[in-house]
Amino acid sequence: MTADLPLSITADMQTNRLTIRRSFDAPKALVWDCCTKAELLDQWFAPEPLTARTRSMEFREGGHWHFAMIDPDGAEYWARFDYEAIDPIDSYRARDAFSDETGAVNPDMPVSVWDVTFEETGSRTVVQIVATYESAGAMQSVRDMGMEAGMKSVFERLDRLLKTRCVTAE
Repeated sequence: MTADLPLSITADMQTNRLTIRRSFDAPKALVWDCCTKAELLDQWFAPEPLTARTRSMEFREGGHWHFAMIDPDGAEYWARFDYEAIDPIDSYRARDAFSDETGAVNPDMPVSVWDVTFEETGSRTVVQIVATYESAGAMQSVRDMGMEAGMKSVFERLDRLLKTRCVTAE
């Protein structure tokens, strides 16, 4: 790994998969918590200058996370994750969809299934998201909306949060 902990994003148009990898200089348990607890997700899971706000969350198989990304003018962009499988501290699988403020999935927007893994490598943790879309067109649609720049921004925010939490934990 390099010192700057790079982000890797690979699009496979044949399988409709977007693979996102990022290494963090933090223990796996802390990275897991930041990715699975609403009060921590709200501190980083929106690209700047947006903020995240959880409406409801049940992190369990069959549960969900319903949240909004809010721009500086107050416009809300709703989404939900529906958790399909959870292997504590190692991985989870969730259906990611755009929604409205009630949590109803928007059928006109792309939906993906995220397979998220957490791998400890020494003092670092590698987070990998494999997002599988219904079609190459759906995947291209989210790429055109700025998914890659958005993930870069949210992972930079997560990195900053982890640094403050690592200092607090010492």
